Amino acid sequence: MENNYTNILEAKSRNQKLVALLLDPDKLANDSVAALVLKINQSPATHIFIGGSSFDGTHLDELIVLLKQKTSLPILLFPGNPTQISAEADGILFLQLLSGRNPDYLIEYQIEAVPILEKTNLEIISTGYILIESGSETAVERVSKTKPLDRNNADYVSQTAKAGEIIGNRLIYLEAGSGALNAVPLEMITVVSKRISVPLIVGGGIRSKKGIDDAFNAGADMVVIGTAFENDLNFFD
Repeated sequence: MENNYTNILEAKSRNQKLVALLLDPDKLANDSVAALVLKINQSPATHIFIGGSSFDGTHLDELIVLLKQKTSLPILLFPGNPTQISAEADGILFLQLLSGRNPDYLIEYQIEAVPILEKTNLEIISTGYILIESGSETAVERVSKTKPLDRNNADYVSQTAKAGEIIGNRLIYLEAGSGALNAVPLEMITVVSKRISVPLIVGGGIRSKKGIDDAFNAGADMVVIGTAFENDLNFFD
């Protein structure tokens, strides 16, 4: 079943904008889930993404089970490596780091993930992941040992995104990085959204509801909020 991807496609066709909350398991204790989910359920979130650049995966299954007991939102894995795969989630963004040339993140980790994924019923959504320069070194850059793409070269970024779509990526994710100083430029979102036909996700460095609206108006189909919500559970109030 491909319910999650189908729902994202249908939302795009209706111009219904989606909001995903990115939860980093490294920063989330099981005993804090109840208070967190209360705020999630009161927010405009349509999806929960879970994962982090360096998480070792030790309590991921239990964490997702707790989340699913308290919310009906789809939970999609956003893994930094194959250890962050849990059969308890609803699906996985099967990421390919298109902005870098580290073979581990282009194909090696994906190969390592295959025997793990074959033992699950996870919906697998091929996702082209593009890291954009944001003014400071992000965890993605540090862990993946790759440089982000120039934030002033929207044409090259859109060309990269289109290549990902042609390869077969069913989502394109423009990412400024966790805690980024600067979000993905709005002009870049517009150029990329016009060049691809698959849904466009944008995240990193968005710190206000206006920032979310601006990204949507520029062409994003889904906006991801991580650090801003993590730092302030009343972000959407």
